[in-house]
Amino acid sequence: MNYKEIDLLTEIAIAYYEQELTQEEIAKKFNISRIKVGRLLKKARQEGVVEINVKYHPIFTSQLEKRLIEKFGIQRALIAIDEYNEDEQRKQVAALVSSYLSNSLKDGMTIAVGQGRNIAAVGEHIGIFPDKNCKFICGIGGVQRIGDPVDADHICRNLARKFNGINETLYAPAYLENKEFRNIFMQNGLIKETLDRARKADVALVGIGDMNENSYMVQLGWFTPKEMTDARINQGVIGEIAGYGFFNLKGEPVDTVMNNRVIGLSLEDLKAIPCVIGIASENAKSMAILGALRTGIIDVIATSASNINTVLNLANT
Repeated sequence: MNYKEIDLLTEIAIAYYEQELTQEEIAKKFNISRIKVGRLLKKARQEGVVEINVKYHPIFTSQLEKRLIEKFGIQRALIAIDEYNEDEQRKQVAALVSSYLSNSLKDGMTIAVGQGRNIAAVGEHIGIFPDKNCKFICGIGGVQRIGDPVDADHICRNLARKFNGINETLYAPAYLENKEFRNIFMQNGLIKETLDRARKADVALVGIGDMNENSYMVQLGWFTPKEMTDARINQGVIGEIAGYGFFNLKGEPVDTVMNNRVIGLSLEDLKAIPCVIGIASENAKSMAILGALRTGIIDVIATSASNINTVLNLANT
């Protein structure tokens, strides 16, 4: 768009949203058709000239949570208001998870920590954290940093520092392309002991991902875009938990060519942990969230109100 187009979109948006003129009045003012006014208002939203955020009342989100608990039998739903900006949405969700941890963690608990931007945002949340005599332990090995630090070890250290607890590193790479090498690593005494402690955790923090060809795991080189596409189209994979535990829309685990490459907690391991907190702030992940809830692994879901609305609608179809 050029400056002239932006100016026109801005003027029309101001007339409609701030001055509260009707589309008919705007059409006369700018000497254009009412149909064109509607198209320009839509374009103003698409181009980011206008941002519409629905501010949900706490009563509304509590009703959504109640419906979700009744539908899936989970413990809690942490529902953030919708934000146009993805980074801001992630911060809103992270703030709710941080508050939940502050209120629910008890001395002596162990928290298994996954990787990814949504989990990292919890560790980076700024606030007042009560001292908790807890251990934050890596539920997955280390990854190469290709941008912001979103590896489990970095997040564990952040959380331990905030809650004045301790952290434990999993001294292993997260990904090994050769499955035989991966199996050998899994039998290493030090690695096995750390994972065994993580399996006995009281709480787990994991991300929920969709089958996006541009996902973080693809960027890391773990999986190829073709592998992701094939799993989605040919095997019905709708999402993953923790970056590598694949499932379909029914919540059933799916054995893909991408399985058994990662050193970390399995879906079965996570299912045995009393409280698994699944985080998915992005508004494109409603289908993945629905599948994840159906796995029976997720005990607390943290996401946006629009995602919850969509999940409930999809679950009833």
